[in-house]
Amino acid sequence: MKKIIATIALASVSTLTFAAGHPPSGCGLGSSIVMKDADEWHEHVMAATTNGTSGNQTLGMTFGTLGCEDAGGPLKADIQQYIDGNLDQLAADTAKGQGQSLTALADLMKIEGADRALFNQSLQANFDKLFQSETTTSGDTAEALSAIMSADNTLAKYVG
Repeated sequence: MKKIIATIALASVSTLTFAAGHPPSGCGLGSSIVMKDADEWHEHVMAATTNGTSGNQTLGMTFGTLGCEDAGGPLKADIQQYIDGNLDQLAADTAKGQGQSLTALADLMKIEGADRALFNQSLQANFDKLFQSETTTSGDTAEALSAIMSADNTLAKYVG
């Protein structure tokens, strides 16, 4: 029980520490929905605990949602929405290494013309990471895309 309490306390403190520009509880589900109008210290602690223990704060910062819009994560909200709305076509075009959905994604990410072929080849080579199974979500694909591009010296400049 002591370990659980210590973990919750640590998550709360780390959330409060890195919440620059946000309420004391940081951004995430706890701050934006559960305790939206928090103004008492115990409400902020509950919101921070929710943010830190549910893992949603990381997703919020990555995709610019849940009150983390100004965090400017690696993939902006419009890119996440595009992946969400075009996941099946994006998977088909990624398997081929070309297609309209890859071109549109590259446009949204502002991939320069000189880097487009590398972008397409990199995604095609990492198809299994981007689309791990039939139950892969757009969030899974977006996280994998960010990781793949971040690992490449040329494509990393487009992720952040």
